[in-house]
Amino acid sequence: MTAAGTGREPARHRGARRRDRRVYLRSHPLLFALLAATRRRPVTRIGRTVLVHGAEAYRTALTRIPLDRTAPGTTGGAAAELTDGGVLFDQEGADHRSSRRELAAAMDASAVDRLRPHWRAVLAGRLPELATGDLELVALARELAGVTAAELTGASGCPHALAHAAAEAAGAAARDHLPGPRPRDAARTAAARAAELAALLPDPRDAMVAVATVNTTVAALPRAAAWCADAGLWPSLDAAGAPALAAELLRLTAPSPLLPRVAAADAELAGRTVRRGDRLILVARHAAGAHRPAPSPGPAAAQAVFGAGPHACPGAGVARALLADLLLALAPYAPVVAGARADRRAALPGWAALTLRATRVPGRLPPR
Repeated sequence: MTAAGTGREPARHRGARRRDRRVYLRSHPLLFALLAATRRRPVTRIGRTVLVHGAEAYRTALTRIPLDRTAPGTTGGAAAELTDGGVLFDQEGADHRSSRRELAAAMDASAVDRLRPHWRAVLAGRLPELATGDLELVALARELAGVTAAELTGASGCPHALAHAAAEAAGAAARDHLPGPRPRDAARTAAARAAELAALLPDPRDAMVAVATVNTTVAALPRAAAWCADAGLWPSLDAAGAPALAAELLRLTAPSPLLPRVAAADAELAGRTVRRGDRLILVARHAAGAHRPAPSPGPAAAQAVFGAGPHACPGAGVARALLADLLLALAPYAPVVAGARADRRAALPGWAALTLRATRVPGRLPPR
């Protein structure tokens, strides 16, 4: 996605990048200002917090440093609070490895085959709205997330209710754990939203699967589609190239930009000492090179947005396939962004509303 022979980002991609940065600047402006100010160093210590930006340091932290999976303010800690302990990724040792293997098996290539009919049915029902008017893409992303999460967890209730509960639980947990002043009763609100989510699931231990599926999907799909529209990528999009484009757009947008962790033992990281109990802020966005205009750092960077080693997200293949199918469904309409509003409450940086408007309709002549 660079100008041929120059190593520079084309002007339309710069416009897409500017729009996408708004989700960061408007959702958590102070946090991302701090990350931007420290990103030139692979590792920066601020008190007992270690900011990890460099790609190699990021992979080392995830693959070679023992991590406390249940510490407050981490993904595992949030997972434990969601289900009062015993949730996936909360176990230790053999139990943890076994649970991850089971989830990875459930998320293999056959999972895409099982899930695809559900999200394609949603797309077939909703995309024709572009032929006669605007399409609100965040609402569509919630619907896609809800049916996917329901299929993964076996939840039989309303997919919309499941998506809403997962988003509320994640948002409340994030507000309770993010650095800075916490809202009043943040912990109590987080516990209440977690209980509401657990009540919708056959097995409350699947709460983290629902949270990850819904929040990543709702954050990722609208941002990637907006980038595609702003950069004018619709004309070149086809079935052969859609999977690679989906992977690259997920790298550029980095829907889960930060991975909060806590070191469980002393270690060394990029020449700096990490002490047991230090809070690690692993900046997936910078490790993936999403902040750099050009050039694309390659396949390893595309994987970085999903973690690394034993801490890699097992749902990466499902996320890429869903995005590729969405882009292919949108491409015949060549939509543009008619309006966008950043979400200030969600757990992940994203749009609260993103309106698409078709510039052509399949089967019709374009307007003169």
